[in-house]
Amino acid sequence: RVTFLELMMVKVSDKNSVTSEEMDVFVRHADFLAVCFQEKCGSVLKLAAAADTEDEEALVTIRLLDVLCEMTSNNGQLEHLQAFPGLLETAVDTLRLTHLAGKQAVNIFTATHAGTGQKEISHPAVGFKSHLIRLIGNLCYKNKENQDKV
Repeated sequence: RVTFLELMMVKVSDKNSVTSEEMDVFVRHADFLAVCFQEKCGSVLKLAAAADTEDEEALVTIRLLDVLCEMTSNNGQLEHLQAFPGLLETAVDTLRLTHLAGKQAVNIFTATHAGTGQKEISHPAVGFKSHLIRLIGNLCYKNKENQDKV
């Protein structure tokens, strides 16, 4: 699933080679991806407590977020996802929870700069918070209703 999402992300981010027919397919699949993200976003929070960095559901959710960020960076899919019920609320709630989880333990969700004698954290969830912020920003772009919600 992770590999499929990575392939999809490459295709979505290559705006020059996407035909209008492919764009229609992406818009139809955007609903499915948004629902999957909403259902699975809590699995990433488990990574903060566990030493196991190979949780498949969490890795899939991280890639889902990456694909949603790319999709909301494209005007054709942006308006559709801005109106998707609950996606913005889920992203904001997940951001709050990752922020709290990062305060309670080693913060794996944010890239840290290594200090003297410290090892830099390398984890699959690094950057998760920044991608959530990107998604929230994209969903609020030129959308007064979503801006007011946030």
